[in-house]
Amino acid sequence: MRIAILGGDGFVGWPTSLHLSNLGHEVHIVDNLSRRWIDTELGVQSLTPMDSIQERCRIWKAETGHQIQFHLLNLATEYERLKAWLAEYRPDAVIHFAEQRAAPYSMKTDRHKVYTVDNNVSATHNLLAALVETGIDAHLVHLGTMGVYGYSSVGAPIPEGYLDVEIDTPTGKKGMEILYPTRPGSVYHMTKSLDQILFQFYAQNDGLRITDLHQGIVWGTHTEQTRRHEQLINRFDYDGDYGTVLNRFLIQAAIGYPLTVHGTGGQTRAFIHIQDSVRCIELALSDAPASGERVRIFNQMTETHRVRDLAEMIAGMTGAKTVYLPNPRKEADENELIVKNDQFLALGLEPIRLQQGLLSEVVDVARKYAHRIDRSRVPAVSAWTKDIAKRVDRDPEGKRLRQVS
Repeated sequence: MRIAILGGDGFVGWPTSLHLSNLGHEVHIVDNLSRRWIDTELGVQSLTPMDSIQERCRIWKAETGHQIQFHLLNLATEYERLKAWLAEYRPDAVIHFAEQRAAPYSMKTDRHKVYTVDNNVSATHNLLAALVETGIDAHLVHLGTMGVYGYSSVGAPIPEGYLDVEIDTPTGKKGMEILYPTRPGSVYHMTKSLDQILFQFYAQNDGLRITDLHQGIVWGTHTEQTRRHEQLINRFDYDGDYGTVLNRFLIQAAIGYPLTVHGTGGQTRAFIHIQDSVRCIELALSDAPASGERVRIFNQMTETHRVRDLAEMIAGMTGAKTVYLPNPRKEADENELIVKNDQFLALGLEPIRLQQGLLSEVVDVARKYAHRIDRSRVPAVSAWTKDIAKRVDRDPEGKRLRQVS
């Protein structure tokens, strides 16, 4: 297949590009490199050293003989160029990663909220409109998030996208199927909720074939392909805005920094290893919906854990200390999370669980590049409200943090 990977320079986009190229697909990365510019804005860099996207693609071709083509394009602001690109290359499938992905970053200031909505919603809608206008029958696979559902406890498993309900009518009860209600906990998660409505409309109105992957928190750094050459390594975020919780714990343990548990640590989250993430995208591509079919929704996760339990696991493995800090997020102190993921299991996914070896591998990567870590960027300081920001003012080492208000 000819596959366009929008946002293919990113944390999940890059290993997905390598994985699908390795399978023999013709891969085109379309990216505006905004994630690299955000590194500059935040004054922080990936733990792992990253070459330019052009050099990464060159190394991949030298190692494997497979070519990945890169196209510099901004989906959110260059609609006519996007439409022209689609008309010229006519991909069989489009994988959409091209959205600002961090909840804390989306909540930093009003400017970051506006940017996240403008970028994410415009990118998604421009893509959908361009697919309709060019008449391309491409399978669109979108990377969404489990976070659209929020983290309140409902006492029942979260289904894969849809909920069967009964409503009262003048003639009696009537059954119908609705999108499972969303309860986004950040501006970022809100944009992913809006994506769902856009997908539903374009699937029913224009027959677009769409799969929406509600992904859990990704952990790990290596996939089979990124191990092939040091310059193919994936990016690894450790800062308070972009670093994911399990990876952050492993980084903190590697550099002797206390494991930072926010609030009670009773928040339950869904997780998936980066290798399973790229495998799920492969499986989703192989099971495309037909034109006119409802949007296909998968819960892309393999297990759930409480944050404090993860901290205890890492502390026991590494000897690290754990500290409890004020929670910068506006969320419940405790929640349960039960999630169905039957569809990927039925397609043949064999989940990678939290394993001592893979956890140790991340610690080893962190220690190798520890000289690149700026300890002042480790604390999570982007707060959901100004009231919370006033409380989140010191890191575990007692240093005063800059205010976010």
